[in-house]
This record gives sequence, C-alpha cells and structure tokens, in this order.
Amino acid sequence: MKRRELLVLGGLSTIAAGMGRQWLQPSPAQAITPLPASDRSLDLRFIAVADTGTGARGQYSVAAAMERYRRSNPYRLALLAGDNIYNNGEIEKIQAVFERPYAPLLQSGVKFRAVLGNHDIRTNNGNDQVRYPGFNMAGRYYQFQEGPVAFFALDTNGNADWNNQLTWLDRALRASTAPWKVVFGHHPIYSSGFYGVNRTLISRLVPLFKRHGVQLYISGHDHSYERTQPIDGTTYLIVGAGAGLRPVGRSAWTAQSASTLSFAGLEVYGNELRIQTFDKDSRLIDQGQIFAS
Repeated sequence: MKRRELLVLGGLSTIAAGMGRQWLQPSPAQAITPLPASDRSLDLRFIAVADTGTGARGQYSVAAAMERYRRSNPYRLALLAGDNIYNNGEIEKIQAVFERPYAPLLQSGVKFRAVLGNHDIRTNNGNDQVRYPGFNMAGRYYQFQEGPVAFFALDTNGNADWNNQLTWLDRALRASTAPWKVVFGHHPIYSSGFYGVNRTLISRLVPLFKRHGVQLYISGHDHSYERTQPIDGTTYLIVGAGAGLRPVGRSAWTAQSASTLSFAGLEVYGNELRIQTFDKDSRLIDQGQIFAS
C-alpha cells in the first residue's frame, strides 16, 4: 500500500458522499515524518477520543498513550465523544471506566468535556452523566471557548431534542466570532466504517457547518480512526478507537483511516490547526493540517 501524502485541505464537494466505500483493512503508513515546528506560537493543544468506557485493557493502553503525550506535549483539555460508559451508561461504573483509567490525566488537571453516545442514554437517558462533574457538561448540548477555538458539543442521538438543538446551534455558530469553530458529537457524518454515511445528520448539520464556517467535526461511534479531506470546507474526524476496534475501509474523501487503538492530538497555531494521531504505543499513525480562511 503506497504511503499517502499529507492532504492539505481543499474543497471536496458533498457529491463525493454518494460514492461507495472500499472495504480495505488499511494499515498505518510507513514511519511518518512529523511536521516541522511551526513558526507561530501555540494557541491551544487538546486531545480527542471516543468509545472509551470499557474499563478493559484497550482503554488503559490508549489512556497510557494519552498520558505519555501529555508529558511531552502538555494539554489541559480532552474531548470525550460519547459512549463514555459501556454497556448501558450506568453511572455507578464511573470509577472503573473513567476515574481509574484516566487518573494520571485527572490528577494533572486535564479537564474532560463529554457528549452522550447511544450506550450512554440507555440508563436514565444519560442524565446522570450530564450531571457528573467529571464530564463538565453544561447540558445535553452546550458550548465553550478555549483560546481562539469555539467548541460546540451536540447530542446526536435519535431521541435528542433536535428542533431546539438545531435552533440553538444555528444561533450559537452565527454569534461566535472565534476564528476556529469545532463541533463534536458521538455519531459520525461521513464514515467508511461499520455505520457508514449518516444521511440524517448530513441533512441536519452539514448546511449549518457550511453556512457558519465550521472547520472540524469530531465524532466516534465507529470503533476506528478516520480523517477526511475537507468536504464543503469541513474536515470530519472519527476517533472511536479509544478502547475497542472494528474494521474500517476508505472512501473517495478519506485522507487516512486505520483500525488501530488510538487518540488524536490537536494543536492550533494562528490560522493552522494540526491533527496528529497516535496509537496505543505512541506511534504517529496520521497527521494533517487545516487552515482557517
């Protein structure tokens, strides 16, 4: 398999979404040379991971890699993109599936920001998790800002209050003057994994992303890693390999995909956002750049 060169993000149309995926088992490319140091100062560094809440070996191995990354690349924010507690969102498991696996990060002051996945709403519709202080959720959907990045957290479950949520998201995105707009939710929109393209979310969310200049959407649900080329200006990042794995293929819009336990580290330097993804052994398996207009 030829090593794919870094794809600097240009405007792939949503027309490509109609093209079928190829079921490959992509392996990470040969050793990737890290991007050269930026000549700009670092504005923000954060990580993203999803589908973590097993309390099993896979989760612990990725958590250890997240801590190794923190020691060499300090960060204070971690996005947790749903399915935080398997199998049924039972809050009484929180020590086993969150507090113990991520103890070194929590003790170092890393703040997790979570959204609800489909497994999380099986008990009390996820309300216990919304109230849990360690997930720092201001509601089922909410926004916050860190440095130059405005974050918008969504409830993408089928039983979400979509009418009010979409009205809120439209207004919040319009009101934001942040140069970077990052949205995260559990369910992927463009995926070459088990669940594939989500046409319901395309119709609900993509027009808002395009209208308001959302540069990045982060999700999980598919237990794999995938980064797209930009589709109508938005890059779609799936980080659902935080504890377990399923096969993943590639589509016309795929920049990189891998069925590898992993998490993503993201850095903002002025008008550049860098994505670097690491496996459980801290090997770099993908990197990409997004440039704000």
